[in-house]
Amino acid sequence: MNVFVTGGSKSGKSARAEEAALRLSAGGERYYVATMIPCDGEDRARVARHVAARAGLGFITLELGRDVERCLELGSPGATYLIESVTALMMNEMYPQGRDPDPEGMERCIEGLLEVARRAGNAVFVSDYIFSDAAHYDSYTENYRAALGRAARALAAACDVVLEVTAGLVTVHKGVWECEKTL
Repeated sequence: MNVFVTGGSKSGKSARAEEAALRLSAGGERYYVATMIPCDGEDRARVARHVAARAGLGFITLELGRDVERCLELGSPGATYLIESVTALMMNEMYPQGRDPDPEGMERCIEGLLEVARRAGNAVFVSDYIFSDAAHYDSYTENYRAALGRAARALAAACDVVLEVTAGLVTVHKGVWECEKTL
């Protein structure tokens, strides 16, 4: 089963995604595919918070800032994969650190995510919802937002369950999912 979890910053989506991965793995092997490449102290602090939050949950961490489908080679068949996050992965693929924008990055990112959805058996994908403001941004940012929107639509189509988390509350947009706890 594949689950897509979206929501705003600090909405509780990571906790819900971890809950989903735990449920799907049913005690089996589970991988946390960390896609953020920390760039500064704020990023490192966020990573530390996420690591602390999942301590004791039995995740094996795979750090893959690009080429997310490699998690299938590094992990075990039949395992559950939690991809955290599509947002960071898209940034890494489209705008590799220290290099010019990669025009093929968006398609590579989406294809890699869909490959995980096709082959993993159980996967949970986490993405930020960054589409609510009315501001106009520079072309790099607008291209990124459009690419993330394309990835979200592709994953929503490929997943059995689509969840949106707002202030810890879950709205089920596709499939059937019962939430076990309130954040």
